[in-house]
Order: sequence, then C-alpha cells, then structure tokens
Amino acid sequence: MPIAQPDLAAPPVDRNAGISIAILAFSAFLIVTTEFLIVGLLPALSRDLGVSISMAGQLVTLFAFTVMLAGPLLTALLAHLDRKRLFIGILVLFAASNALAAVSGSFWVLAIARVIPALALPVFWGTASETAGQLAGPGNAGRAVSKVYLGISAAMLLGIPLGTLAAEAMGWRGAFWMLASLSLLMALAMWVWMPQVPRTAKVDFARQARIFTERFFLANVLLSVVVFTAMFTGYTYLADLLQRVAGVPAAHTGWWLMGFGAVGLLGNWAGGRAVERSALMATAGFLALLAMGMAALVPLAHMGVLFCLALAVWGVANTALYPISQVRVMASVNHAQALAGTTNVSAANAGIGLGAVLGGLAIPGLGIENLGYVAAAVALLALLLVPLVRGLAPQADGPGRVPCGASRASR
Repeated sequence: MPIAQPDLAAPPVDRNAGISIAILAFSAFLIVTTEFLIVGLLPALSRDLGVSISMAGQLVTLFAFTVMLAGPLLTALLAHLDRKRLFIGILVLFAASNALAAVSGSFWVLAIARVIPALALPVFWGTASETAGQLAGPGNAGRAVSKVYLGISAAMLLGIPLGTLAAEAMGWRGAFWMLASLSLLMALAMWVWMPQVPRTAKVDFARQARIFTERFFLANVLLSVVVFTAMFTGYTYLADLLQRVAGVPAAHTGWWLMGFGAVGLLGNWAGGRAVERSALMATAGFLALLAMGMAALVPLAHMGVLFCLALAVWGVANTALYPISQVRVMASVNHAQALAGTTNVSAANAGIGLGAVLGGLAIPGLGIENLGYVAAAVALLALLLVPLVRGLAPQADGPGRVPCGASRASR
C-alpha cells in the first residue's frame, strides 16, 4: 500500500500562501482542540448525562484508540488526494460531528460523535504540515510547517482550559456548538482562499514498513505508549482532581487549567532544547520530573505556593514530553521517518487511551486522592524502560556514525 511523502521542494503555489497557511494553522488548532477539549468538560458531562466520571473519561479512550488504529492506514489511503478538497471535507466532518455532540441526549450518541472526528484527525495532522511547506516554497517551508505545529501545540496546551471556560460560560453543549461553527467557518475560508496544491507522489508503503522489523524503533514506540499512559492517567482527570481534592471552584477550574497550559510553554521550549543532546536522556529527565509533580500534587493540595509549584513541575514535564517523544521515535530510524512519526502519533493515542482507562479504574478503587501516585508509578515504569531501550540502539561504525536506523539524537 502506498503512502504519500512530502515534497517540500515544490515551488510556491500562490502569492497569498500566507493566508492559506494561517487558515491551516487555525484549522489545526480547532481539530486538535476537538480531541483534548473533552477533558475539561468531563465533570459537567458526568453530571448532565448521569454517568460516573470514570465512564465519562472513556470518551477520551474512545477517541484516542480510534486515532491509534485508524491513523496510519487512513493517512496512507487518503494523503495523495486533492488537499484542498480533503481539508474542506475534514472540516465539514468536524463541524457535523461537533454539532451532533452538542445535541446528544445520551452518552452513546456522544460516543458516536467522538468516533467520527477521530477517524479524520490523523489524516489532517499527517498532511497539513507538508501542505504548508508546499504552499510556502522551499525557502520558507520550515517556518510554514512551524506555524501549523504552533496551532497543534496551542490546542494541546490550551484546548482543555478553553473548553472548560467555554463550558462554564455557555455549557458543554455550547462549547461543542462553538467548535462546530468555527470548523464550518474555516471550511468556507479554505474554499475561498486556499489554492489547489499539487498532489504528492506515492511511495511503496511495504518498503517503508521495514522499520517495523527494527527492534530499536519498536522499543521507542513502546516507550512512547508507556510515557503517554503515565501522562494521561492523571491529566485526563485533572479538572476533577482540582475540584474535588484541591477545592478549586468549578467556575475557576478553566483558569487553573489555562495556567497549567501556559506553564507548559516553558516545557515545550525546554524539551526542544534538551532533545537536541539526547532524546532518551531527555525522556528520562522529564519523566522523573513528571513523577515528582504528579506524586506531590495531592499532599501539597492545601499548601498554596507549594501546590502551585507541584502543578507547574507537572505541567512543564507533561508538555516537554510531547516533542521529545516525537523526535525520539523519528530519530530511531534512518529511513521512513514520516511513517515513524505517524506511528508515534498512534502510540501516543494508545497511551492516552490507556491512561484514561487506568485513571478511570483507579478513581473508584483507590480514590481520586491517590490518582497522582498511580500516575507517578507508571511514569517510574517508563523511566525504568529507558536504559533497556538505550541498550537496543545500534552501535556506531565509527566516530559520529550510527548506522541501521539510529541517529545520535535518538540516544
């Protein structure tokens, strides 16, 4: 099966490429916000639909597992299609599914409304950045791609708190209506301003899939699954933890989550710097910080500044591990890096889903006050895996050379 490869060397398609790239970046923000916003809505959803917080949390699992299973295959099947039509179709699909979520009267209708966009999210994520590079041309491709990823990063950091604030202001249904309206608006903007983009060439998927026979790559993918499980065992239920353990009023929860995301910007910067030296060592360092932050949160819940410090440590480590994991997996191979990156997205979503399940089981069994310890234990498990993964790295043939699918950054 073929999979599309980016052609960032293509000439600029349109002199108004900047507008198109901005539309792509904001569309990326909306699409990824649709995935993460649900976390901030869980307490309100739980109350309104009459289900437990653990049951509501499985909406996160459902979305993540759908992305995990469908992502690489659907991206391979659809990436070669006309990009303008593909993106418009995805945005219309997101508008319709968010509208369905807004009018849903039961947990199961809402679950269907979550599956539909989860099928399309990885297709957009896997094709938007290379399309931005094509629009900008070879001299500006890097900056164009970074703008699209800024939209993705902003959604990861701010999607949950924005959703929580919107839910407080207009109800959780209003938050979904807002996303539906903005998605439709971006589809219209893309139809008006985005030019036609040359289709990408097809590359034999079977040839690229040889990376799945490389032990070092597979070990890094497994490590990403455990890392994201640790992150989302606690993060999925952070809004509920803030309200029930720290006593944060529901009306203020969104602002606390906003602060968590804002502090995370420091983690995004720190992770980007640390990964340049060694992706595995950066993974280990931020996993240790993640474990400390999550474990300390509840004991310090009523200690003011110390509680904020623990939350900040958690936020920095949580956000740093996003780019670190992506670079680490892509650097573990010396070919088919696009497929490696897509596989890491699937691995991350597997971890997100598993974390939501584990946290959902821990809350009724151990109490939400112990959720931080459970998440920290998973982080320590991931930390123990780091030296095992490092031991599978291919040995260099000589100074500065690392063959067989491993770059120095992956170590």
